[in-house]
Amino acid sequence: MLKGFKDFLLRGNVVELAVAVVIGAAFTAVVTAFTDSFLTPLIGLVAGGGEVGGTFTVNGQTFTYGAFISQVITFVLTAAVVYFIVVLPLKKVAERRKRGEEAGPVAPTQVELLAEIRDLLRAQQGAGPGERPGGPGSTAL
Repeated sequence: MLKGFKDFLLRGNVVELAVAVVIGAAFTAVVTAFTDSFLTPLIGLVAGGGEVGGTFTVNGQTFTYGAFISQVITFVLTAAVVYFIVVLPLKKVAERRKRGEEAGPVAPTQVELLAEIRDLLRAQQGAGPGERPGGPGSTAL
């Protein structure tokens, strides 16, 4: 089970990329909620608290530097988690493979590929897995 999961993580294709994007978006939403719920109020308190905490006004224009600081913190937290949870472990696995300590994903053998092709051809022609495509006595295939 773990080998299959490891092979899944180390293969690169469109489905896995889509899954990564969805997980990344969900994780970003969690970090954004944390930042909005906890860090932005803390920045406001440090900057003077109240309605004007984390803001300043020049010639009637309000600048919300507290929101900017919150977004920077959100970015740094997201980048750190992605690095330490995804990038660093995959980098270590790649280094082990380069040194020969860990085998890469195993490709199917020629016999396995031929058997799979045979089974697909049989399925397309409507024959069962134990019989020939043309029927019980057929010499086809």
